[in-house]
Amino acid sequence: MSDARLAPRPLARLAAVVTGPGWRRLALLRRVAAGLLASLALVLALAPSGVDGVPVLVAAVDVPAGSTLHAPDLAVRQWPPDLVPAGVLREPAAADGRVLVGAARAGEPLTDTRLAGAAAVFGAPAGAAAVPVRLADEGVGALLVPGSNVDVVTVGASAGEPVILATAAAVLAVLPPESPSSGRLVLVAMPAEIAARVAAASLTEQVAITLR
Repeated sequence: MSDARLAPRPLARLAAVVTGPGWRRLALLRRVAAGLLASLALVLALAPSGVDGVPVLVAAVDVPAGSTLHAPDLAVRQWPPDLVPAGVLREPAAADGRVLVGAARAGEPLTDTRLAGAAAVFGAPAGAAAVPVRLADEGVGALLVPGSNVDVVTVGASAGEPVILATAAAVLAVLPPESPSSGRLVLVAMPAEIAARVAAASLTEQVAITLR
């Protein structure tokens, strides 16, 4: 049988420390205090912060400029209140069916000024319709930005008599060319009855844009 003094049990060792010299008790207290502090830090790190997030509508996937947003493109995430941008949308219904003015990365919050459809965003009239216009001149497309005011023109019966199809149309988005040989596609807003005329003309005639 082994001697208890050679292999003391844990309780015996603890009693020996407590009743032993003062430096042993001090070392024990320091170890216990360090363990308690470490446990407290872990609990605080895992505990809720107490600040609830607020719902923010974000792009669920990468979305190119000029895209019409639908439910699969959208998601609601909880953001810290201090980081929420002004004008942010809160629910998918606020963006469903509207046109994205500029490209958005997945996880990027969507604000009211990022979407076309509201008359006040770019000065488009109430009830305006969006019409895509293909530009033959790449240089003109490089000068356009969302919010630009333009006139849409086409060639008239005589070469020197252009026909103005729309005036003061609002540029909603400028898309990159699909190929080196194709021009930029510009999305412009104008009254619905004029938009129909521009759309019809663009099918059979060459349509151009002039900047205001």
